[in-house]
Amino acid sequence: MRMAIIGGGIGGLALAAGLHKKGIDAHVFERARSFKPIGAGLGIGSNAMLALHRIGVAHDVVQAGMPLREQRFLNGAFNVMNRIDFSLLKKRFGEETVTIHRAHLHEALHRAVDPAHFHFDKEVVDFVQHNDHVNLTFRDGDTQHVDYVVAADGMQSIFRQTLKPDSEPRYAGYTCWRGITFNKGDVRPHISSEAWSKHGRFGWAPLQDGRVYWFACINAHEGDPTYARLDKHEVARLFAHFSPVVERLIRETDDAYFLHRDIYDIKPMHSFVDERIGLLGDAAHAATPNMGQGAGQAIEDAYELMRAIDEEPSMEAALSRYDRRRVTKTKKVITLSRQIGRAAQWQHPLLIGFRNTVFPLVPKSWLFRRLTFLFK
Repeated sequence: MRMAIIGGGIGGLALAAGLHKKGIDAHVFERARSFKPIGAGLGIGSNAMLALHRIGVAHDVVQAGMPLREQRFLNGAFNVMNRIDFSLLKKRFGEETVTIHRAHLHEALHRAVDPAHFHFDKEVVDFVQHNDHVNLTFRDGDTQHVDYVVAADGMQSIFRQTLKPDSEPRYAGYTCWRGITFNKGDVRPHISSEAWSKHGRFGWAPLQDGRVYWFACINAHEGDPTYARLDKHEVARLFAHFSPVVERLIRETDDAYFLHRDIYDIKPMHSFVDERIGLLGDAAHAATPNMGQGAGQAIEDAYELMRAIDEEPSMEAALSRYDRRRVTKTKKVITLSRQIGRAAQWQHPLLIGFRNTVFPLVPKSWLFRRLTFLFK
């Protein structure tokens, strides 16, 4: 069996690393000409760390990551409204929740993939399914004939858009900036925080190398040109109402790490499989980042598909099992993440007053239980 994994992002690399350990001939085709050490930070939940451990690549990720003990939710005055105790997840499921620079996670996964099976500058521009194979056409004019395709080519996946034409990305209603800057002692290690106000939302988390990953979101029209043009100093002023620390984190971010994009997800689909093609990661179930599960769910996809291929008698059976295991769970992640983002972005004073009054009364045990579905 010859398999093509389209996309050398986190999900595609995790799958390739797992399949290579099983002796399966999987080639990764990545459209970029090289990997650049830029990007923002991200969280990897205990559920995803379990999957990385089972794939066999968790050690390097743990070494490059910052273990989190707690997530704090703050109001606009920076008063703590509630907490999630990540140490309980570690105690119950045996793995840390970590933050990590996206480039470091990417590098750790890339090292686990056979270089002979990884191909840069290979963008798929067309594909045709046949009864016994799939033809792939690349921008450089090359063609490949493979038995099966796993499309891990992101939210704008050519495979999903062709096979599932009603699955266009949907705008979440807010735009976000992200960045990485140095910690000067004003961000505590092992604790991530997120503050919600009527003027926007700001979150931050420590990274292992003495830096801080931050994000800042504000309600906006889709593609708003005013927000698209803002530089880091203008964004710092926009969120300066939170605290001088917030303003510093934004203002001192290196230009290479200052990123902006509108936030989208994909309406949950009923299937990630079409004959010989399976969708994985954001290509299948892009979610808003409010649960920190984007990378995690792609990693879980990789583990479940790897395991299904290893244990099922045929690739058809493996894809069917993967579909059953992943569609329902990722639908819940998409839905819950969108709900959290909507509540966090409330601007109406009555809604904010309700949130700031009720949220502190929610038992921490209930918040913990709300996460346990991720481990099923």
